[in-house]
Amino acid sequence: MNEVTTGRIEKKFKFLKKEGRAAFVPFIMAADPTLDLSLDILKGLPAAGADIIELGVLFSDPMADGPSIQAAGLRAKSAGANLRQTLSMVREFRKVDDVTPIILMGYYNPIYIYGNEKFLIDAKNSGVDGLIVVDLPPEEDKELCLPALKKGLHFIRLATPTTDENRISTVLNNTSGFVYYVSIAGVTGSKSASSEEVHSAVKNIKKYTELPIAVGFGIKTPEQAAIVSRAADAAVVGSAIVKVIEDNIDETGTPSDNLVDTVLEFVSSLSKGVRESR
Repeated sequence: MNEVTTGRIEKKFKFLKKEGRAAFVPFIMAADPTLDLSLDILKGLPAAGADIIELGVLFSDPMADGPSIQAAGLRAKSAGANLRQTLSMVREFRKVDDVTPIILMGYYNPIYIYGNEKFLIDAKNSGVDGLIVVDLPPEEDKELCLPALKKGLHFIRLATPTTDENRISTVLNNTSGFVYYVSIAGVTGSKSASSEEVHSAVKNIKKYTELPIAVGFGIKTPEQAAIVSRAADAAVVGSAIVKVIEDNIDETGTPSDNLVDTVLEFVSSLSKGVRESR
């Protein structure tokens, strides 16, 4: 059995299955609002209830991201974010936490510019567990997906409300770690799917895979996180968290003194919604 099938993600879902609950997966943009504050938030997420962490990689044209995450990207850019710096954040995180899985989420261009082979080696050595590359379809698996799997990195694919039965098998081919179900047809941080829609979609996807199903996009409150967690194996929250960061920066761009604590308190409330959902 290779390392990609016996790593942190598998251990986490196995543990949570015994506990009888779903995973809580927060998303933050690396270097938002500053390099130091972003690292402080990242290090604080596990104690605030994060089971798995999605760390956003800056890209200039984030086509799947709504206004909040786009704004987070602009703040990260101003703070000097880049892919190399993001991997450095993961290495710093691993000095204090070698258990919580970290997924890098972003777009292919920064990886391509970095160099695929070098990126996969550096990501693995930094302590990254998996990748979500939004704009790289299954038809291009030879480009990054298959090399990532060989290096011991999970390649997590997105399924959407428009993924029909003819497409789902292609989407799931070579997918590992878990499947990320985008619960709405739109960008992050927009409307929320109903509980009936989420339950139906998760049930349908589980007909085709034994992988855990994570549901994201549109989850803004502990109550919505709880609803998703009753159907799915994980609830992912991104835009609502980065909006809290935005709300704690004044008009001059200066973060509040209690920004990190405020963000982690909100994350804790979302985690509580997930943990008390079943």
